Formats: sequence, structure tokens, C-alpha cells
Amino acid sequence: MFTSLIKAFTNLFKKPQTIDYPLTPILKDKEYRGLIEYGEASCIYCLKCEKACPPGSILFVPVENPPENEKNKKGLQYHYNPYLCIYCGECVRACPKPDEALWQSNKKPSIAIKSDKVNEDWFVLEKLKKEE
Repeated sequence: MFTSLIKAFTNLFKKPQTIDYPLTPILKDKEYRGLIEYGEASCIYCLKCEKACPPGSILFVPVENPPENEKNKKGLQYHYNPYLCIYCGECVRACPKPDEALWQSNKKPSIAIKSDKVNEDWFVLEKLKKEE
């Protein structure tokens, strides 16, 4: 008991082991994997990222009036759900044009708001994809 009391008093005067977060910013690791970014101009619409994504957070859904683009002959539109993504990077590895068409940024995902309608639009997109 006496040794515990001495240890408690010595810890009162030691420098804390934690960082003072608001005053000292937390540095991200170089290998930090954040949100998936998409470059539509470089995309060749091969759909490899959609097939490689384990949770299915990337969908290419047909559009009624597709833009006139030589690469997008299939008339598809890219959709990404950051709330479903597990940030594994498989889609970036599967992409034939990494760092141009698909890459992972250092951005953090936005905080999900507690709502019943967070993924409501996503369920509609999944239905469209199944009907395709």
C-alpha cells in the first residue's frame, strides 16, 4: 500500500503520457488511407473497381441521358458511399489507372448524422444496379 501511495505522488509531478490534442495537432501517418477520390476525366469505365470493392461501396449505375464522352460508351455514372467503405484500397489496386482515375486521399470521411435516411438514396442505386 505504501509503494502505491509513493507511485501515485510521483506520477502527479511527471509529464503526462498523452498529447494535448486541441493545442497539438495529430499528425497522420504517410500510409494513411482516407476517402476514395475519383477522376472522371481519366476513368475508362472498366468497372474493375466496382468488382474489387469488398463491401460494395462503389457502383456504376446507368444514366438516362449519358454525357457525350468517348470513354463512357456504356452510359454509366460513378457513385461512392463513404459510409459503407472500409478504406481497404482494393479498388485503387484494381484500377488500371491508379492516381489518375481512382486514388485514396488524406481526407477524413464526414461524420454520419444519426438519421434514418443516411443510405436511402444508396438503396435506390443498388436496386437500379440489380435491375440492370
